[in-house]
This record gives sequence, structure tokens and C-alpha cells, in this order.
Amino acid sequence: MPSPATDDQSHPALGIALMAVAMLTIPLVDGTAKYLSAGHSPLFIAWARYAVASAVVLPVAAARFKTRVFPAERRGSHILRTVFLVSAMTLYFLAIAVTPLATAVSAYFVGPIIAVALAAVVLKERITPTKIASLVLGFAGAIVILRPGADVEPGILLALGAGLFFALYLIATRQASQVSDPVKTLAFQCVVGTVILTPQAILTWSTPGWDTLSFFAALGAISAISHFLSIAAFSFADASTLSPLVYLELLGSAAVGYLVFGDIPSGSTIIGASLIVAAGLLLLRRGGAR
Repeated sequence: MPSPATDDQSHPALGIALMAVAMLTIPLVDGTAKYLSAGHSPLFIAWARYAVASAVVLPVAAARFKTRVFPAERRGSHILRTVFLVSAMTLYFLAIAVTPLATAVSAYFVGPIIAVALAAVVLKERITPTKIASLVLGFAGAIVILRPGADVEPGILLALGAGLFFALYLIATRQASQVSDPVKTLAFQCVVGTVILTPQAILTWSTPGWDTLSFFAALGAISAISHFLSIAAFSFADASTLSPLVYLELLGSAAVGYLVFGDIPSGSTIIGASLIVAAGLLLLRRGGAR
């Protein structure tokens, strides 16, 4: 999630609308990646997503900042954050290639819950009863989705791994300075992510046909647009108002999975996802730190 802006948070309704559209747009990226995985490696698709996003974001950054399109401060922190984020996305694309979208995104959403535990260990943040309750709920949700005793799907484990790397990304973000412009940060992540993923793209290269080029273009373009929408949302509403809306991605993923791929979430997925959402909302509740 982009760093909150502080320009003018006097139109919360507009911020909520922008954030809702952003979160409901992300499943379109996931659905496109899942569709393309039938003919291309998820590793190649991950690279293509960053490459196309770079082509969309860089001209915007250049128009605003001329040649200074990347953050000048804390480059090491930005690189670390990008490595974690790229790892999370790659594992997630591998997961959705073999797992229903709703199941994968439910497992992936344990990331913010894991971040709470990591923050206590790495950043020495205070553990409160509310945070403990959130951890218990999130862990219970993950266990329900995994269904111990049943055959564990590799895709679910990949999605949980993606959630772990996303948690590390969140911790790295907290450690990094928050003074960087969001557009510069996005441009940096897109370009450095493309560079990091290039070796695996070469190893798994498969030239897209004319019939799939538009899907690859949409993959990066929609991703970039969703980031811009969420960045804009934080200019009109505060983080505590917008953060709960990230769970709209679960609804969007379930809808895309059902309408496009005929996936129907299992009972355990629905129950587990509900527990994970409850855990996240508990953390986001105003006054929840007490």
C-alpha cells in the first residue's frame, strides 16, 4: 500500500471511492495473470507485469520530476522493500496459476497479520491484547484454509509464502523513511523490479502471440492504474478510513474467479477468509492499540 499523502484530506467520500475502485481493480490483474499462466510461465508473467508497469509509470514520473524520477534518500531501504515485494508477487503468481483466486488471496492476506508479530520482534513494537487477539484470529483463519489432515495444496503454501514476504515488505517500509514521493517510489519499484526479474524471465521466456499481447499490456497498465488510484485516495482520506477497504480485494477475487474460471470458494476458504478479515479489521479499529 502506498504511503499516505497529506495534501488535502477534506473529501473522504472521494478517497473512499478511489480506494474502492483500486482494490476492486487488483483482482483483474490477478485474473489476467492466471489466464496467461495457461501458456506462459508465472515467472515470465511476473517480469512482464513490472516491465509494462514501468513503461506506464516512467513517463508520468518524468513529466513531474524531469530526470529525477527515483527517490534520492534511503536507496538501500527502497531496494530491500522492492526485493520483498517482487518476491511476494512472484510467489503469488505461481500460486494463482494452480489455485483458485479466492483461496490464494485469502492465504495471502495473512501477511499484514504476520507483520504484527514481526514488528514486535524486529521493531520492538508493543504487543497489546488487541494485537494478540488479531494474531490468534489470523492464525486460526490460516489453519482453516490449510485444513490440517487433508492434502495441502502447493498453491496455498505458495500464497502463504507470498504473504510472509509481503509482511517483510511492510516491516521494511516501516523502517524506511516515509519522506519519498509516492510516484517516485512507484517508479523505483517498477524499474528495479523489472531488473531483478529479468534473469528469470530470460530462463522462462516465451514470446507472446498477437492474441495475448493485449492481455500482457493490460496486466501492467491496470496494475499501475490501481496504484495511482490508491495513491490519490490517500490525498482525500486518512489511512484509518481507507485501510479496511483493502479487503474488497477478497470480494473482487471471488467474483473474478467465479465469473471467469468457474471457481467456487470452498466452505473452509470462506470461513478462513472471514477470520483473517476479522483479524485485520481488529487491528485497523480506531483505538485498537489500547
